[in-house]
Amino acid sequence: MVTLHAMERGAGQVERIPTRVGVSTPIYTYWRAEAVATIVLFSGGGGGYGKIGSDGWPESRNFLIRTGRNWAAYPFNIVMIGRPSDGIDLSSGANRVGGEHAHDNRAILHHIKARSRLPLWVIGTSMGSLSATAVAIEDTERLIAGVVLTSSVTAYKVPGAVPKQELERIRVPVLILHHRDDACWACPPHEAKQIASRLTQAPLSKTLVVDGGSGAHGNPCEPMHHHGFVGMESEAIDLIAQWIFDPRP
Repeated sequence: MVTLHAMERGAGQVERIPTRVGVSTPIYTYWRAEAVATIVLFSGGGGGYGKIGSDGWPESRNFLIRTGRNWAAYPFNIVMIGRPSDGIDLSSGANRVGGEHAHDNRAILHHIKARSRLPLWVIGTSMGSLSATAVAIEDTERLIAGVVLTSSVTAYKVPGAVPKQELERIRVPVLILHHRDDACWACPPHEAKQIASRLTQAPLSKTLVVDGGSGAHGNPCEPMHHHGFVGMESEAIDLIAQWIFDPRP
């Protein structure tokens, strides 16, 4: 088991990457000499990581973003994907699986690999699960080592929903993490359990349905409900981190 005790660490920085002609995409990066892997985080909703707070970390309440310091307790390089400068609407599932977003993501992955040759894992939550899935499907260059899908969007009425994508083309390990009490209409837990059956070319996959946490409130599709693993962020991140270190069925 690989882990680091939580500790006070400095913040990262924003880099702006040219991703298409006349378009750049900001990424928030946290590089460390002792890293063993790089994680690339795709937030939900309209994407991005929000404003940078006074502590130097992004302020978005999204599950993957608000837990930046939690991720930094592990030996990971951290990359949070921002919103491209042309303002494409990433709350649209069609855009999440579209060509412009794919082009942006390839450029970012190439930038990361030029900086670090460590294994690269893409992690998406909610609408970000569409992006992470699409990246894994289109990864013909074998840039990524694995993918993690949290609070996956499975409702077929959502364009680009995870089960509507060509999951049979994914050839890397996949972890599916969902909260048992996720009440978002687009992310029913029983449908998340069915994703793994379509991963026929993945060398291994695992589905974890967790419970616990406290303080869930507001819209059940928003990050401060069980959909965002509220009250159990550390436990959820530890499950993901340990699986990245040692993927098992």
